[in-house]
Order: sequence, then C-alpha cells, then structure tokens
Amino acid sequence: MTDAAYPLGTDMLGRDITAGLVWGARVSLMIGLLSTVIALAFGVVIGTISGYCGGRIDDALMRFTEFFQTIPQLALTVVIVAVMGPSLVSITGAITVVSWPPAARLVRSEFLSLRQREFVQAAIVIGQKPARIIWSQILPNAMSPIIVSASFMVATAILTESALSFLGLGDRNLMSWGFMIGASRTMIREAWWMCVWPGVAIMLTVLAINLIGEGLNDALNPQLRKRGE
Repeated sequence: MTDAAYPLGTDMLGRDITAGLVWGARVSLMIGLLSTVIALAFGVVIGTISGYCGGRIDDALMRFTEFFQTIPQLALTVVIVAVMGPSLVSITGAITVVSWPPAARLVRSEFLSLRQREFVQAAIVIGQKPARIIWSQILPNAMSPIIVSASFMVATAILTESALSFLGLGDRNLMSWGFMIGASRTMIREAWWMCVWPGVAIMLTVLAINLIGEGLNDALNPQLRKRGE
C-alpha cells in the first residue's frame, strides 16, 4: 500500500520500499565496485604481461583469456554462484571471473601501441628496467581508457548482480534491487510499485554510471579534446 508514511509503498510483508531501495543500493553498489576493482587489477596484470612481452607469452595469455570469453557471461556467473552457493563472496567472485577478460584485452592493445612509441624506445636505450618502463612510462599513458572502461564495468556488474538476485541466486540475508524485483514479480498486477521502483533505481544508476563513463571519455580522450578545441 502507499500513504504519507510510505511514499513509495510497502511490499507484501509490509516493509517500506524506500528503506529497501536504500539498503539495496548499498549491496548493489558494493558488489559492482568491488568486483570491478578486483577484475580490473587482474586484467591489468594479464594485459600488461601479454602486451609488453609479446611472443609465446602473449599467445598463451590471450588463449587463456579467450577461453573465458567463449562462455556466455550470465550463464557462467549462474553456474559459479549455483556451485559455490548464493553469497556476497560467490556473487562478487563470479562477476569478477566474467569481467576481467575485456579489461585484459584493452590493456594489451594499449601496451602493444605504446611500447612502439619514441619515449618507450628511449627508456629502453638508456637502460631502464622493464618493470620501471611499465610503471613509469607505459601504464600512466594507458590509464585513460582503463578508467573509462572501469565505469562501464561497474554498470555491467550491477546489472549482472540484479539478474542473479532476480533468479533467486542472490544472498538472501541481504536486500538488493534484483531481489526486490524477483520477490514481488508475482504481485505485479496487484501492486505494481513493488517491481517498478527497484527497476527505476537500477535504470537510473546504470544510466548515471554510463554518463559518467562518457564524460570521462570526453575529458580523457586526447582526440576528442582536440576536436572540441
């Protein structure tokens, strides 16, 4: 029902939907940010080694990366969570597993391009060690697309977590937006607000994160800055 005390209504157990949206935001955003940070760290390491070393190491790491990309992401996350059991750790881990391959390929492509630049070749000529070249020369110049990609990874992770919770594979001890939609889908005709408001929260959050990503791309992409000038 809806009244002045509960502006967004209550669910079938009389719980305030507004409070559920606030608590659900904490869970959804935490999973999205944490899985993105872990996936990005692993993807950067794999992409860095692959792009800088090249040769057989590059081939082996890319075949390993492509193995994960051949499996549908949602199907793989469902299998991992179902095997490990629905929990915050298993959901974060499953999303991490399907999120790192695109980051690794992005970092690899940036390294393949940047390692041919004059400033990298100059660092090699003066005798700098590979680790110093990577961390002080190449990686700082590759951060712009990595940061932009991270924003889209967060949005995708939130959608994936919502899908898992909707399917009943979310942590039942924690409230999330996907769980709210899944629990109330049988009541959509009698009490539409129980499904609509969590869906609106997911839509607005993902849209806002995507807009932030687009803004970062405009601000950090040197080619777009030159066009604007």
